[in-house]
Amino acid sequence: MNQFSALCKLIFDLSINDYHLKDDVNAPVNNPYDEQSIEFFLYLKNRIDSVQWHLEDLIRDPVIQPSEAIAIKRRIDQLNQKRTDLVEWIDSYFLDKYKDAPISPDATINTESPAWAVDRLSILMLKIYHWEQEYKRNDADAKHKQTCAEKLSILYEQKKDLSIAIDRLLDDIENGKKHMKVYKQMKMYNDPSFNPVLYRNKDG
Repeated sequence: MNQFSALCKLIFDLSINDYHLKDDVNAPVNNPYDEQSIEFFLYLKNRIDSVQWHLEDLIRDPVIQPSEAIAIKRRIDQLNQKRTDLVEWIDSYFLDKYKDAPISPDATINTESPAWAVDRLSILMLKIYHWEQEYKRNDADAKHKQTCAEKLSILYEQKKDLSIAIDRLLDDIENGKKHMKVYKQMKMYNDPSFNPVLYRNKDG
């Protein structure tokens, strides 16, 4: 079976651990992979998810200043766009990789593209990391640890199932059982040509 999910998990673990060396949403990114490689983009994808995860924590500070909250919200929006762009790049990688794969007459289309499944795995790895950190807290009581253990049990199972599903989907695409078809996200709110709030105020 395809082992792409194993590569993803290795890179996502590295990215998450690298981020938490400084635990700073403004820290520079030191991506260790070649800029043209799929590994480079997987690392960058998870780094964006890691930064966004912590921005979502920061914006929920009950004493945050409104101006700071707005700035963080806009940064989250920008990261969402970068995340979407990266997912589409990864799907383009798969489209090129399997462009010559045979397509069986009875091939079906998967409800989710490979890259969006990888996106889910990236975020799942972040969930596991942070639930593990909560479980390890020195000041946590038994009830807190029990809750964390229950959540982690489910997350570990989910990681296993999602990994199998990703690898099987790629195998099915390679063998013609699945026909890979990608519809790019057609978001409008970040584009000044299509968001009416932006284009009505561009001269204001």
